[in-house]
Amino acid sequence: MENFGFIKVAAAIPAVQVANCTANIIAIEQLVKQASAKGVQLIGFPELCITGYTCADLFHNQLLITQAEKALAELIHHTAQLNIVTIVGLPIRIQNQLFNCAVVFQKGQILGVVPKKHLPNYNEFYEKRWFASAADTTTNELLICGQKVPFGEHLLFESPQVTFSIEICEDLWTPIPPSSIDALAGSHVIFNLSASNELIAKNSYLRDLIKQQSARCLAGYVYASAGFGESSTDLLFAGNGLIAENGTLLAENERFSLEEQLIVSEIDVERLQHDRQKNSTFIQGLAHTEVDTRITTVPFELPKKSLELTRSVYATPFVPTDERMSQSCEEILNIQVNALATRLHHTHITHVVLGISGGLDSTLALLVCARTCDKLGLSRKNIIGITMPGFGTTDRTYQNATQLVTNLGATLREISIKDACNQHFKDIAHDPTLHNVTYENTQARERTQILMDVANQCNGLVIGTGDLSELALGWATYNGDHMSMYAVNNSIPKTLVRYLVRYAASGETDKKAQATLLDIIDTPVSPELLPADENGLISQKTEDLVGPYELHDFFLYYMLRYGFAPAKIFYLATKAFAQTYDDTCIKKWLKVFLKRFFAQQFKRSCMPDGPKVGSVNLSPRGDWRMPSDASSELWLNDCD
Repeated sequence: MENFGFIKVAAAIPAVQVANCTANIIAIEQLVKQASAKGVQLIGFPELCITGYTCADLFHNQLLITQAEKALAELIHHTAQLNIVTIVGLPIRIQNQLFNCAVVFQKGQILGVVPKKHLPNYNEFYEKRWFASAADTTTNELLICGQKVPFGEHLLFESPQVTFSIEICEDLWTPIPPSSIDALAGSHVIFNLSASNELIAKNSYLRDLIKQQSARCLAGYVYASAGFGESSTDLLFAGNGLIAENGTLLAENERFSLEEQLIVSEIDVERLQHDRQKNSTFIQGLAHTEVDTRITTVPFELPKKSLELTRSVYATPFVPTDERMSQSCEEILNIQVNALATRLHHTHITHVVLGISGGLDSTLALLVCARTCDKLGLSRKNIIGITMPGFGTTDRTYQNATQLVTNLGATLREISIKDACNQHFKDIAHDPTLHNVTYENTQARERTQILMDVANQCNGLVIGTGDLSELALGWATYNGDHMSMYAVNNSIPKTLVRYLVRYAASGETDKKAQATLLDIIDTPVSPELLPADENGLISQKTEDLVGPYELHDFFLYYMLRYGFAPAKIFYLATKAFAQTYDDTCIKKWLKVFLKRFFAQQFKRSCMPDGPKVGSVNLSPRGDWRMPSDASSELWLNDCD
């Protein structure tokens, strides 16, 4: 059974009755059974859920405390046949002190008890009136329900697949939450048992806090807070259930529900472990804490469950979500523009030269150049946009190229490469009717030579137009379009280029330029190195040859960003593209991607400068250092 590093977790929000422990464990038991049936392996409940959080001075009543432990014993007994790991909250008396605790149990056995450390005693909170802090305890063991178990604020529950830990409500709101220390010590998933009341704007702050802590700890975070049934004497509890992973909210519930709720998702522990291993500053934090003296490890066995993934797998991980699209596109363009502006300022160069094909990549590069000139106070006439018709240039792309340069106010030059290429064919004794790689690459290299020489003429900088997807696949002619003096699109994947151009088109005031941009967006992706068909249309379509860019970008993202093996990437792709491609098709193009990615590293080893934009970059001077002769066999075998 392969779960690819995923574990299924849940935050449960029962409807409670204040001080009615019997009724509360019945509600908890039902949710535990529901979760187990859904394949959940770890489940967390709210703070003090066995008694209710709002018992107030009833916590001083010994009957309630005694009954809470009896109810816990009953709950453990009633769920003993289930393998799910369960975390519940209740008050526990140790000698003369009362602690607000989280109890972890599985298959009838208590694994450990974690007391709350930070007790709020301000505004509406009076927890120090009833409870002692974990910092005040003098014991590391506890006898409860007839079992002697570990007791302490830093218990790490460890299995071969995952390690988790617990903090309770206010612990999260402190400058250094216990989860920070737990994460450094190895905890992958943090459970928070909470009873945070609802206030105006508090929920948005809480969501941000949880996302930030999960990001800071490179961890999963499961948050369950008290809801319906808690006393409304002075406060209201909305029942927040949230699951986050490294800054991303995976799942959350409907607040203010009058019904019990179960919030389920999957935490990718393999992804978290990869990020911790790669992020050298994460482990450096360990040296500045006294982790070793404060941590107790508790072994447990993670329930074995078949993986049924419920979390979303986005088909276009490089593309911002709809609600952030405009903001992200503007940010990306600003990075590209400011990077180019810096290079021009440093070199004292005032002209840029680029080839304009009428395709998406050269269009984006031209838009970046136009914005850069505007930013530097240079005339757009300093942009030399050169269209270089070849044997495969169609009327559509030619017209779009020339019109766009003109409409944006740049300088247009047209230099046909046909005669030069035919002469070159003669020089090297190549039959021009043989439309092979020599035929194609001759054109790409002739165009690059023209750009370089024109740049020398005007003391300009040749701007590269190739994108991240082409670099990954090696879909560029070595020392042809592969080369430039500054490559502004180097870290922009093909799936994102289209969105950036569309965003630029939406803000374009020149209606002719806008219309041209929209037509370019709808033009098939092609290098146009082979003659057009009998109707004068593009005959050479890139995606027919190397595969769909949306698949390749997906493969690239998960291989480089998280170091996933091909088998896991394939599994995720089948979920993301279930309605688009069948499994055979996905596997075919995954193998193509792997073969090309490994075989084409030599091109990336000498790629030109360009700005890093996102979390994935292939620069040999930055994010990606790989030998050009590395074998792909291990990765290809993992596909089978």
